[in-house]
Amino acid sequence: MKQVVLLFALTFFCLSFHAQTGVRKVYDETLNPLHQIDQAVAKADSVGKRVVCQVGGNWCPWCLRLADFLERDEALRQFVLDNFIYIHVNYRPGAPSDAAKAAQDSTMLARLGDPTHFGYPVLVVLGEQGRVLHIQETGCLEKEKSYDRDKLLQFFRRWKK
Repeated sequence: MKQVVLLFALTFFCLSFHAQTGVRKVYDETLNPLHQIDQAVAKADSVGKRVVCQVGGNWCPWCLRLADFLERDEALRQFVLDNFIYIHVNYRPGAPSDAAKAAQDSTMLARLGDPTHFGYPVLVVLGEQGRVLHIQETGCLEKEKSYDRDKLLQFFRRWKK
């Protein structure tokens, strides 16, 4: 019973958040995250950039806030576009009912250095051939109910090639 109430409360919170803020969902839940990462790494290697994976999901208000913040700040958005291949890697905590999806998630998390203990969203910087260079929790990049532009810019400057 407690699980049903918790699930209902989480669903209500997420729906309320979307209704109040109008942020768009950025995580494509139909993509195979392993293929998504492979494609991003191949593209980054071919153009001399690094990959930043924003791991989270459409269920996560802070994940959507970060995506919205990066989209709305033109200078920051352009800096990221100029220096990185930035992808939103969908992950749903808990055990997926589909065994294939569960195996896929497990492999994806292992490949990214198992970043889930940092909470969501979490940023994973990948270098050549997809090697994990850095895992960044995002709580320290927040400011009030949003994100801190200067801290984000400092993070991205540190990890550009």
